[in-house]
Amino acid sequence: MRLASTARHLLDAGATRAEAYATLARRTHEPLRSARAVREALDIPAAEATIRLNDCYGALLANLRPGAEADTGELLEALGVFDVPKQLDARELAVIDLFLTAIDAMGGIRAGHQHGLGRWFVTGNLTTAYLSFVAAQPVPCTGDPVQYWTTLVQAGELLLATPRPDTRIKYALTQCRTNATRATSATPAS
Repeated sequence: MRLASTARHLLDAGATRAEAYATLARRTHEPLRSARAVREALDIPAAEATIRLNDCYGALLANLRPGAEADTGELLEALGVFDVPKQLDARELAVIDLFLTAIDAMGGIRAGHQHGLGRWFVTGNLTTAYLSFVAAQPVPCTGDPVQYWTTLVQAGELLLATPRPDTRIKYALTQCRTNATRATSATPAS
């Protein structure tokens, strides 16, 4: 509990999550305990954090080299170990369902993009996820461009229906509508 209080103090004082971890790990020489303390300070549910920490324990925390605390903290942060999950409402869950449909229609996704999407879904950063889909393209041989773009139109309309939508969504939605029209026109009639 005392270590979590120290982590909370470091975060309140402006330290990043990676910096808080590195400070604790340097002081305690206990990387796993330090990561758990940052988790507790951020109020990340223990069960979820345990899964995240187990996924990277062997590679990052089992045998931490002295002097590598800052690098390890950066990696833990980049992997999403310290991401605070957001309680999503029904509209946000519907948007994520549409994003999952878009992933299928994409016909293949880069691992880095998929990792970023997973983090944005957990943290509720759906605008960034949407913009990443708009910047991507369905794979020519395996993707379904009509389904991809029409699904993103639906997702954009839901995102635009929020009380104060990000202005970038309006422009991205226009692009999706244009791409959906082009994809539909390019598809031969059966």
